[in-house]
Amino acid sequence: MCKGLAALPQSCLERAKEIKVKLGILLQKPEATVDLVAPCGEKPEKPEKPEKPAKTQKPSLEEAVQWPESLDKLLQNNHGLASFKSFLRSEFSEENLDFWMACEDYKKTTSPAQMAEKARKMYEEFIQSEAPREVNIDHPTRELTLRNLAAPSPGSFDAAQQRVRALMEKDSLPRFVRSPLFRALRGHGLAAP
Repeated sequence: MCKGLAALPQSCLERAKEIKVKLGILLQKPEATVDLVAPCGEKPEKPEKPEKPAKTQKPSLEEAVQWPESLDKLLQNNHGLASFKSFLRSEFSEENLDFWMACEDYKKTTSPAQMAEKARKMYEEFIQSEAPREVNIDHPTRELTLRNLAAPSPGSFDAAQQRVRALMEKDSLPRFVRSPLFRALRGHGLAAP
Protein backbone atom coordinates (compact mmCIF):
# COMPACT_ATOMS: atom_id res chain seq x y z
CA MET A 1 0.00 0.00 0.00
CA CYS A 2 1.24 3.55 -0.69
CA LYS A 3 2.79 5.34 2.29
CA GLY A 4 0.15 8.08 2.25
CA LEU A 5 -2.73 5.63 2.20
CA ALA A 6 -1.26 3.43 4.93
CA ALA A 7 -1.67 6.28 7.42
CA LEU A 8 -5.41 6.54 6.79
CA PRO A 9 -7.89 4.69 9.02
CA GLN A 10 -9.54 1.63 7.47
CA SER A 11 -12.93 3.38 7.47
CA CYS A 12 -11.52 6.15 5.23
CA LEU A 13 -10.15 3.59 2.79
CA GLU A 14 -13.52 1.83 2.67
CA ARG A 15 -15.30 5.13 2.02
CA ALA A 16 -12.80 5.94 -0.72
CA LYS A 17 -13.55 2.61 -2.40
CA GLU A 18 -17.29 3.29 -2.13
CA ILE A 19 -16.87 6.75 -3.66
CA LYS A 20 -14.74 5.28 -6.44
CA VAL A 21 -17.51 2.84 -7.32
CA LYS A 22 -20.14 5.56 -7.25
CA LEU A 23 -18.09 7.84 -9.47
CA GLY A 24 -17.61 5.02 -11.94
CA ILE A 25 -21.33 4.42 -12.07
CA LEU A 26 -22.03 8.14 -12.36
CA LEU A 27 -19.60 8.66 -15.18
CA GLN A 28 -20.56 5.39 -16.92
CA LYS A 29 -16.85 5.02 -17.65
CA PRO A 30 -15.64 2.93 -14.74
CA GLU A 31 -12.29 2.28 -16.36
CA ALA A 32 -11.50 6.01 -16.18
CA THR A 33 -11.90 6.16 -12.38
CA VAL A 34 -10.70 2.76 -11.23
CA ASP A 35 -7.01 3.63 -11.19
CA LEU A 36 -7.51 6.86 -9.27
CA VAL A 37 -7.90 5.22 -5.86
CA ALA A 38 -6.41 1.75 -6.29
CA PRO A 39 -3.75 0.93 -3.68
CA CYS A 40 -0.23 0.71 -5.11
CA GLY A 41 0.80 -2.72 -6.31
CA GLU A 42 -2.75 -4.08 -6.24
CA LYS A 43 -5.09 -4.62 -9.14
CA PRO A 44 -8.08 -2.32 -8.87
CA GLU A 45 -11.32 -4.09 -8.22
CA LYS A 46 -13.98 -3.86 -10.88
CA PRO A 47 -16.74 -1.50 -9.85
CA GLU A 48 -20.25 -2.79 -9.51
CA LYS A 49 -22.35 -2.50 -12.61
CA PRO A 50 -25.19 -0.05 -12.21
CA GLU A 51 -28.43 -1.74 -11.34
CA LYS A 52 -30.95 -1.90 -14.12
CA PRO A 53 -34.34 -0.85 -12.86
CA ALA A 54 -36.71 -3.76 -12.59
CA LYS A 55 -39.31 -3.86 -15.31
CA THR A 56 -42.35 -2.58 -13.55
CA GLN A 57 -45.76 -1.62 -14.72
CA LYS A 58 -46.12 2.14 -14.94
CA PRO A 59 -48.16 3.54 -12.08
CA SER A 60 -51.67 4.72 -12.61
CA LEU A 61 -52.34 8.42 -12.41
CA GLU A 62 -54.20 7.87 -9.12
CA GLU A 63 -51.18 6.10 -7.60
CA ALA A 64 -48.59 8.58 -8.78
CA VAL A 65 -50.39 11.71 -7.61
CA GLN A 66 -50.33 10.27 -4.07
CA TRP A 67 -46.52 9.98 -3.96
CA PRO A 68 -45.82 13.61 -3.03
CA GLU A 69 -48.15 13.32 -0.03
CA SER A 70 -47.38 9.74 1.03
CA LEU A 71 -43.99 8.11 1.34
CA ASP A 72 -45.83 4.84 2.10
CA LYS A 73 -47.69 4.96 -1.23
CA LEU A 74 -44.39 5.64 -3.04
CA LEU A 75 -42.58 2.77 -1.29
CA GLN A 76 -45.45 0.33 -1.91
CA ASN A 77 -45.40 0.94 -5.67
CA ASN A 78 -42.65 -0.94 -7.52
CA HIS A 79 -42.24 1.78 -10.15
CA GLY A 80 -42.27 4.50 -7.49
CA LEU A 81 -39.72 2.63 -5.37
CA ALA A 82 -37.40 2.10 -8.37
CA SER A 83 -37.69 5.77 -9.36
CA PHE A 84 -37.08 6.99 -5.80
CA LYS A 85 -34.06 4.67 -5.46
CA SER A 86 -32.65 5.95 -8.74
CA PHE A 87 -33.09 9.54 -7.54
CA LEU A 88 -31.39 8.83 -4.20
CA ARG A 89 -28.54 7.04 -5.98
CA SER A 90 -28.01 10.13 -8.16
CA GLU A 91 -27.59 12.15 -4.94
CA PHE A 92 -25.34 9.53 -3.29
CA SER A 93 -27.88 9.14 -0.49
CA GLU A 94 -29.44 5.75 -1.12
CA GLU A 95 -28.24 4.34 2.20
CA ASN A 96 -31.41 5.52 3.96
CA LEU A 97 -33.69 3.68 1.56
CA ASP A 98 -31.42 0.63 1.54
CA PHE A 99 -31.49 0.55 5.34
CA TRP A 100 -35.28 0.90 5.38
CA MET A 101 -35.59 -1.96 2.88
CA ALA A 102 -33.11 -4.09 4.87
CA CYS A 103 -35.28 -3.53 7.97
CA GLU A 104 -38.37 -4.68 6.09
CA ASP A 105 -36.52 -7.81 4.97
CA TYR A 106 -35.13 -8.36 8.48
CA LYS A 107 -38.64 -8.36 9.99
CA LYS A 108 -39.56 -11.31 7.76
CA THR A 109 -36.72 -13.45 9.13
CA THR A 110 -37.96 -16.31 11.30
CA SER A 111 -34.80 -18.24 12.16
CA PRO A 112 -33.13 -16.88 15.32
CA ALA A 113 -29.67 -17.72 13.92
CA GLN A 114 -30.38 -15.92 10.63
CA MET A 115 -31.91 -13.00 12.53
CA ALA A 116 -28.78 -12.63 14.68
CA GLU A 117 -26.52 -12.75 11.61
CA LYS A 118 -28.62 -10.25 9.64
CA ALA A 119 -28.79 -7.95 12.67
CA ARG A 120 -25.01 -8.00 13.06
CA LYS A 121 -24.47 -7.24 9.36
CA MET A 122 -27.04 -4.44 9.35
CA TYR A 123 -25.52 -2.88 12.46
CA GLU A 124 -22.03 -2.98 10.97
CA GLU A 125 -23.15 -1.64 7.59
CA PHE A 126 -25.63 1.06 8.62
CA ILE A 127 -25.70 1.82 12.36
CA GLN A 128 -22.31 1.70 14.04
CA SER A 129 -20.32 4.90 14.13
CA GLU A 130 -18.35 5.31 10.89
CA ALA A 131 -20.14 2.38 9.24
CA PRO A 132 -19.53 2.16 5.47
CA ARG A 133 -23.12 3.24 4.75
CA GLU A 134 -23.94 4.95 8.04
CA VAL A 135 -27.46 6.34 8.30
CA ASN A 136 -28.13 9.63 10.02
CA ILE A 137 -29.67 8.79 13.39
CA ASP A 138 -29.18 10.38 16.78
CA HIS A 139 -26.97 8.90 19.50
CA PRO A 140 -29.84 7.69 21.77
CA THR A 141 -31.41 5.79 18.84
CA ARG A 142 -28.03 4.28 17.95
CA GLU A 143 -27.54 3.16 21.57
CA LEU A 144 -31.08 1.76 21.82
CA THR A 145 -30.53 -0.23 18.64
CA LEU A 146 -27.27 -1.64 19.98
CA ARG A 147 -29.02 -2.68 23.23
CA ASN A 148 -31.82 -4.31 21.21
CA LEU A 149 -29.26 -6.45 19.40
CA ALA A 150 -28.29 -8.22 22.63
CA ALA A 151 -31.41 -10.32 22.00
CA PRO A 152 -32.36 -9.80 18.33
CA SER A 153 -36.08 -9.68 17.60
CA PRO A 154 -38.16 -8.51 14.63
CA GLY A 155 -38.44 -5.07 16.32
CA SER A 156 -34.71 -4.60 17.03
CA PHE A 157 -34.33 -1.87 14.39
CA ASP A 158 -37.77 -0.24 14.76
CA ALA A 159 -36.57 3.00 16.36
CA ALA A 160 -33.76 3.47 13.82
CA GLN A 161 -36.07 2.58 10.93
CA GLN A 162 -38.65 5.13 12.13
CA ARG A 163 -35.96 7.86 12.35
CA VAL A 164 -34.71 7.08 8.84
CA ARG A 165 -38.25 6.97 7.49
CA ALA A 166 -39.00 10.37 9.02
CA LEU A 167 -35.83 11.76 7.44
CA MET A 168 -36.80 10.42 4.03
CA GLU A 169 -40.32 11.79 4.43
CA LYS A 170 -39.19 15.28 5.49
CA ASP A 171 -36.10 15.63 3.31
CA SER A 172 -35.71 13.08 0.50
CA LEU A 173 -39.33 12.88 -0.66
CA PRO A 174 -39.75 16.66 -1.19
CA ARG A 175 -36.45 16.77 -3.11
CA PHE A 176 -37.58 13.81 -5.23
CA VAL A 177 -40.88 15.52 -6.04
CA ARG A 178 -38.99 18.65 -7.16
CA SER A 179 -36.44 16.63 -9.16
CA PRO A 180 -36.17 16.42 -12.94
CA LEU A 181 -36.74 12.66 -12.61
CA PHE A 182 -40.17 13.12 -11.04
CA ARG A 183 -40.99 15.94 -13.47
CA ALA A 184 -40.09 13.58 -16.33
CA LEU A 185 -42.39 10.93 -14.89
CA ARG A 186 -45.08 13.55 -14.52
CA GLY A 187 -44.47 14.62 -18.11
CA HIS A 188 -45.29 11.09 -19.24
CA GLY A 189 -48.89 11.28 -18.14
CA LEU A 190 -48.58 11.92 -14.44
CA ALA A 191 -50.45 14.91 -13.10
CA ALA A 192 -48.73 17.72 -11.20
CA PRO A 193 -48.75 17.25 -7.42
